[in-house]
Amino acid sequence: MDRGVYGCETWSLTLREERKLRVFENMVLRRIFGPRRDEVRGEWRRLHNEELNDLYCSPNNLRVIKWRRMRWAEHVARMSEERGVYRVLVGKPRRRWVDNFRTDLQEVGCGYMDWIGLAQDRDRWRTLVSAAMNLGVP
Repeated sequence: MDRGVYGCETWSLTLREERKLRVFENMVLRRIFGPRRDEVRGEWRRLHNEELNDLYCSPNNLRVIKWRRMRWAEHVARMSEERGVYRVLVGKPRRRWVDNFRTDLQEVGCGYMDWIGLAQDRDRWRTLVSAAMNLGVP
């Protein structure tokens, strides 16, 4: 059941993202199946979501994503706790990327700064990065 949703087993989708996926899928299906002629009025109209579901017999992408996530959960549950995949998906991370980055900033003497604000100015940020590279900190 390959639908081009590679790696979806590890996705953490918000409700907003799920809605966007449903809307996109329905848009594609409407394009594929085209409009229908209303028998009563004789006018062309867009297909309703229920009609799309009837015409397209395969499960929708969200259902496939959830199904694959459940299958992947079985594999993760059987792994030992030392495995990296298990630690990333189930365990509590000891350090986040931003924690490592703050340590990097401290090593070059800039641990106090608002790095997010500074990164908004590309020229100043590049100057900081060049200075940090020239310090020769391991």
